Amino acid sequence: MMHIMLTANAAWNIFNFRKPLVQGLLADGHQLTVLAPPDHSVDALERFGCRFLPLSMDAKGLNPFRNLALARQMRAVFRQERPEVILGFTIKNNIFGSWAAGDIPFIPNVTGLGTAFLSGGILRFVAENLYRRAFARHEVVFFQNEEDRGLFLSHHLVRSDQARLLPGSGIDLKYFAPMPPAENGDAPVFLMIARLLRDKGVLEFVDAARAVHTRFPRARFQLLGELGASNRSAIHTTTLAEWQQEGVIEYLGVAPDVRPVIAAADCVVLPSYREGAPRTLIEAGAMARPVIATDVPGCRSVVAAEITGLLCPPRDAQGLEAALLRFLAMPPERRVAMGRAGRARMEDLYDQSIVVEAYRAAIAKVQMLPAAHRNTSQNREANFS
Repeated sequence: MMHIMLTANAAWNIFNFRKPLVQGLLADGHQLTVLAPPDHSVDALERFGCRFLPLSMDAKGLNPFRNLALARQMRAVFRQERPEVILGFTIKNNIFGSWAAGDIPFIPNVTGLGTAFLSGGILRFVAENLYRRAFARHEVVFFQNEEDRGLFLSHHLVRSDQARLLPGSGIDLKYFAPMPPAENGDAPVFLMIARLLRDKGVLEFVDAARAVHTRFPRARFQLLGELGASNRSAIHTTTLAEWQQEGVIEYLGVAPDVRPVIAAADCVVLPSYREGAPRTLIEAGAMARPVIATDVPGCRSVVAAEITGLLCPPRDAQGLEAALLRFLAMPPERRVAMGRAGRARMEDLYDQSIVVEAYRAAIAKVQMLPAAHRNTSQNREANFS
């Protein structure tokens, strides 16, 4: 059995999104160590059986000196712990972890492209060059939707023999069981689950809710997710307070178990600007809830348009409003049919076993390589000793 390290920009990221993988690898008898900034999820990870090591990092900052310090910190941990394989998640952990790993096999998972890609211009140019250099030596790079994979291939950030596709982070179909429709009558509930970021489409959700309220004043619009996230596009607490005072939004905070909240909703909404494979839409589908999402990479790979939910234009509050009104005009039997189709789609494409088996195969592949081959790279850009 092996010592495997997982690294991400938050402990909750590993606990919330990689739980099936963690449980599968622990069941295989591997020793798992999580390297991430600590938060409320550390105790839960340790109860699973993981070791936890704290990582000091600025998840949103672009300061090159801090990023260099992050790479050196990761290099020191990797040298001391000597894991046999490292699994990377989130942007900085993938890029700087790749550079810091040296001859230790590193398997990154591109879970989304982040603000740098969405911003375009010089930020995107820098991000692409960082990815190209960091990923050059890896045998396997996982992607969560075909469009992100295609973008990295077309921009020569990875090779075709490296790039593998996963169905998101997988889902436990027994835990997220289908639920009967909510019985909210003339007070339908639209639920958005996401960190409160502009890039997630929170502003469009609020604007659309405000417009729909003029025609359906009993309709309810709920937000569930972290406020004050360490991100340049985070919604300010005073802005949220104004929305609540206006009565357009119900803020539910965060929840350790989202299932009761999803079960109480008529429709789950995610007007994001771009995603990897959005967990909120996968969970909603597994619980037989129709969804409304933007027609962007990640969302449109999870949603079967007009079958499991509706798609609307991104960054377009009026387009989202139109989709919400279309949903409200649907007869109950069509909403139920959409929910059932969503559950069937999750069973066919997103079962957690697919993800766990893909990682088992990738770990076996990189472990079979001789050390000399792992350490060969024409793109080793820095020495962090």
